[in-house]
Amino acid sequence: METKYLDLLAERYDSEEKVVTEIINLEAILDLPKGTEHFVSDLHGEYQAFQHVLRNGSGKVKEKIRDLFTHEFSEEEMNEFATLVYYPEEKLQLMKNNFDNEQDLNEWYTEIIDYMIRLISYASSKYTRSKLRKALPKQFVYIIEELLYKTDEFTNKKHYYNKIVQKVISLDQADKLIIGLANTTQRLVVDHLHVVGDIYDRGPEPDKIMDTLIQYHSVDIQWGNHDVLWLGAFSGSKVCLANIIRICARYDNLDIIEDAYGINLRPLLNLAEKYYEDNPAFRPKRHSNKKLSEHEQVQITKIHQAIAMIQFKLEMPIIKRRTYFNMSQRLLLEKVDYDRNEITMDGKTYSLENACFATVNPEQPDQLLEEEEQVIDRLLFSVQHSEKLARHMKFLMKKGNLYLKYNGNLLIHGCIPIDEKGNMEKMEIENKTYKGRELLDIFEHYLRHAFANPEESNDLATDMVWYLWTGEYSSLFGKREMTTFERYFIKDKETHKETKNPYYYLREKEEICRNILIEFDLNPDQGHIINGHTPVKEIDGENPIKANGKMIVIDGGFSKAYQSTTGIAGYTLLYNSYDMQLVAHQQFTSKEDVLRNGNDVLSVKRLVDKELERKKVLETNVGKQLLQEIYMLNRLLEYRYIE
Repeated sequence: METKYLDLLAERYDSEEKVVTEIINLEAILDLPKGTEHFVSDLHGEYQAFQHVLRNGSGKVKEKIRDLFTHEFSEEEMNEFATLVYYPEEKLQLMKNNFDNEQDLNEWYTEIIDYMIRLISYASSKYTRSKLRKALPKQFVYIIEELLYKTDEFTNKKHYYNKIVQKVISLDQADKLIIGLANTTQRLVVDHLHVVGDIYDRGPEPDKIMDTLIQYHSVDIQWGNHDVLWLGAFSGSKVCLANIIRICARYDNLDIIEDAYGINLRPLLNLAEKYYEDNPAFRPKRHSNKKLSEHEQVQITKIHQAIAMIQFKLEMPIIKRRTYFNMSQRLLLEKVDYDRNEITMDGKTYSLENACFATVNPEQPDQLLEEEEQVIDRLLFSVQHSEKLARHMKFLMKKGNLYLKYNGNLLIHGCIPIDEKGNMEKMEIENKTYKGRELLDIFEHYLRHAFANPEESNDLATDMVWYLWTGEYSSLFGKREMTTFERYFIKDKETHKETKNPYYYLREKEEICRNILIEFDLNPDQGHIINGHTPVKEIDGENPIKANGKMIVIDGGFSKAYQSTTGIAGYTLLYNSYDMQLVAHQQFTSKEDVLRNGNDVLSVKRLVDKELERKKVLETNVGKQLLQEIYMLNRLLEYRYIE
């Protein structure tokens, strides 16, 4: 195998000089400072807020501008220039309206292009020329490189450089050049993006987030529980599909299903109109910027009930055939007294409110009506044949994992299931016991199998994807049970409580976090666990930096649904060659507000960890890959060119 690989490598490096040059190049790259990593989490469809955080690099763009121009720009000019880098197309239009004549505009263009070139030069200072070239807009590579690397100590080329800029302006290419330079700056400021789960649900535009990520230069994803729900639906899980439609109905986001992904909900609406009435428990949550007529609200309410009852029915056969899921207590439709409209759970009887059991057969409550079967089958067919959804789910699978070890840190959306003493909790699957890292690995194995075999809808792999959404030992759910049924139908809020895995209070302890890092073969002295999933209630004084800095929780409430309880609008994390910083974000109002007022929605950065020595590429995941390439190139040198 090595010989075959070396033969292939020799086709690319067909001379000794080429091999040696590449070895020298890669060896030199190892000594460069590591690039900046940007961590975001729990985006929940909030595309506009995500876009802003992505464009400003959680404040890194402004930081570079401040470093470079602090003695040249006023604070207002700094904000203006930063906004131009974030939103070049829109800001250019606003700025150009300020000029009365062409000469003043051309002078402004000349000045701005110079500032942009200087900013790119500064932002790219730790990258190779080759890497910078790949980041530049292709149509302007020659022009930008000439301006970037100009040497004019003898003033021989002064007119040459001026001519380049003036020609760009006179040929009406200045806007395109500035837009290209702004986009390049955004790309250079962040070397790699980590999305620590939950792109989908609650917010209105997860599809636009996915389109953005597909175009992003370097990204990985750690699946969240909501992402797995969508993967499960695409993989053939009808119960996962029912869940995503129910959540979209609950948050008035059915547009995602119908308009974004082209899935026809008319059959579901017809079913809902036939069997269900208005019901306050199923009214959609209102958006502040979206108005619904009474008729529309009632329609969504009926759909919400119809899909919820289908979901509750579909859960039951899985619970019965997978006894080791230990979820028999969730067979709630069997515990209902339909004559008295009551339910008995754990020896206690509760009255049911807002009941909507018109399609339930009390003798066989898990039985779908023929109409319900037809509806869910048609919906599943539409989901699996949506071209856009297929593209998004394949990307999510390609770039995603349940967890990631990256540059010495453990990235995981939810939790590592542990007991009250901090020991890894065990789960038996098909007569074999798993825990810790091994449990997460088997979960991911089943998820990938389900995705690769979407025609198998009742197999263990597909059932396991649903378990990841709602199971006691799921690393993504992290609670003992999900009380969706109780929250719809039982007034007593004691029944609504969802007990969290001990992980969520034991992660405050450094010893626990160190043990988890060891479980994943990471250095507990240098590594961190980076978590999402549970919003940090900063408004109540909760600290996102836990366990003496070993645990960093970056879900601070990107989703507007959480911001009243968190008090902020999300955390992000930056990790460059010098240190690791947590950034808190204020609520994002609108792009228009940023463009006109320069509001950057950032609050204080908090230092998480400072490197004693500047971290180099050699010490990163990329460095390990480069070392492997260097090894193989040296082998090629011996194999082909050195006798």
